[in-house]
Amino acid sequence: MDIVKTATDWTRAEILSAAFFILFGLSFLLASLGFWQLGRIDMARAYVVPMLVAGTLILIIGLGLFFPSQARLTSFPAAYATDAAGFIAEEIARADRVLNEYRIAVFKVIPLVVAVCALAIPFFEAPIWRASLITTVAMMAVILVVDTNANARLEGYREQLALADKT
Repeated sequence: MDIVKTATDWTRAEILSAAFFILFGLSFLLASLGFWQLGRIDMARAYVVPMLVAGTLILIIGLGLFFPSQARLTSFPAAYATDAAGFIAEEIARADRVLNEYRIAVFKVIPLVVAVCALAIPFFEAPIWRASLITTVAMMAVILVVDTNANARLEGYREQLALADKT
């Protein structure tokens, strides 16, 4: 098994996830622009700022994943050549840490935020509050979809690392 190829493939998949975050972030920003230019009623105009904020946050997440992953791609062969066992141990530790973060943030906190926001929508009459809550649900849904796939890929990568560690 070529662990460098496995690590490289996994990192390229992470770059694809980052690209989806960037795409969704730009979509939210474009929606904000659309609501700003075309919104005629209060509810439509209320989406401008929440969509702008959500788009910016998702864009930051995407760029924050893209650039470090891009930099890591070139460092894998050298790190593995220097210390193969250390490289595998470091990648296992990093994968375990990220899987734990996913377990808490993606699978507990985000669904809780979605539920709270969805339950709060009927209790707020002001358009800005409703737009903010609906936008938050949409943003969290995007994060949940992309990170659920990333979690599944990371579990597979972790299994490959564990197999390489045994040999």
